[in-house]
Amino acid sequence: MDKILFRDLRVQPTIHEIDNDPDCREIEKALVRLGCANAVPAVFVSGKLVGSTNEVMSLHLSGSLVPLIKPYQSFHN
Repeated sequence: MDKILFRDLRVQPTIHEIDNDPDCREIEKALVRLGCANAVPAVFVSGKLVGSTNEVMSLHLSGSLVPLIKPYQSFHN
């Protein structure tokens, strides 16, 4: 869901799939310690934790997401 939303908003996210990473469990624990209620997906913008899909969607629905990602939007077709 987050991937589709960011692409629709013309942002090319860097995506790290941890499912097959041997350190997957440790990465998930670290994300929880950072404050992400659901460890994955965890969305970061400019190195700062935004949160999981719920937080991203809440920001989008409130109109707060676009200003946050505006510097990263591409307006090229």
